[in-house]
Amino acid sequence: RIMRPDDANVAGNVHGGTILKMIEEAGAIISTRHCNSQAGEPCVAALARVERTDFLSPVCIGEVANVSAEITYTSRHSVEVQVNVMSENILTGAKKVTNKATLWYVPLSLKNVNKVLEVPPIQYVRKEQEDEGKKRYEEQKLDRLETKQRNGDVIFPVINPEPHTVGYSQSSLIHLVGPSDCTLLGFVHGGVTMKLMDEVAGIVAARHCKTNIVTASVDAINFHEKIKKGSVITISGRMTFTSNKSMEIEVFVDADPFVDEPQERYRAVSAFFTYVSLSKEGKPLPVPQLLTETEDEKRRFEEGKGRYLQTKAKRQAQMQQAAR
Repeated sequence: RIMRPDDANVAGNVHGGTILKMIEEAGAIISTRHCNSQAGEPCVAALARVERTDFLSPVCIGEVANVSAEITYTSRHSVEVQVNVMSENILTGAKKVTNKATLWYVPLSLKNVNKVLEVPPIQYVRKEQEDEGKKRYEEQKLDRLETKQRNGDVIFPVINPEPHTVGYSQSSLIHLVGPSDCTLLGFVHGGVTMKLMDEVAGIVAARHCKTNIVTASVDAINFHEKIKKGSVITISGRMTFTSNKSMEIEVFVDADPFVDEPQERYRAVSAFFTYVSLSKEGKPLPVPQLLTETEDEKRRFEEGKGRYLQTKAKRQAQMQQAAR
């Protein structure tokens, strides 16, 4: 579809959250279609995880975004979907790949939303494709478990915070989940949640550096629990790490269920977003150093630094391999 003004930030670039929402919609369509391709109980595919995705190039207003999705692996109860986003300048015909993403879905029964159905298998061209897919499946399954175990943090307001501290830029957004946010099962679309998360992360980044900011990448997004229609969700974001030209922001979503339900507030989604600061000409700007004050902030900074160095080393290895 063509990108319109309400898809963009103040600088005219399309919001990363808008692209994430389009990616998730494509993944939901193809995985739901596949899971209902054989006779059996009707179902809707629910998003369980989005692997790390890099924003390779910004999409501008007036360009056409073309989102294509392909199922690349199926386990007994999950579907792996790989999505590519290409932008096209319809005035010049120039095209470029802007995003590549890998998403995992599970099919939930329309009759019983707590029942996960079996996934019809796909045919692989080569045995190696199935083996590689199984390896990716096991890795993401382990990472989701580890992420859920460390999700006890809560963000508290800070009184009169100093500039460039964690408390100065941290932000929260409260949203009532309405019918337009939900799937046929009455649970929030993964894409809606990711768009809200990107908005909060963008506010944190803008508060920290006071410049135009864009989403550079999103680490794995883990959907731990479903969020029902009528729930009140709180999307919270805080700065965890800064390099010379990038900012890592931790974002998590907590849900307060229906008033008459016994379930207490719970952590539904978590992820790390990376942003860069840009000048009016679109050139990268230096990022102010994050000032850590508490032991927890210093620990999170070192953890973020480890993720940054690991990603940097991986990117350099890929560039060297491509050069060869």
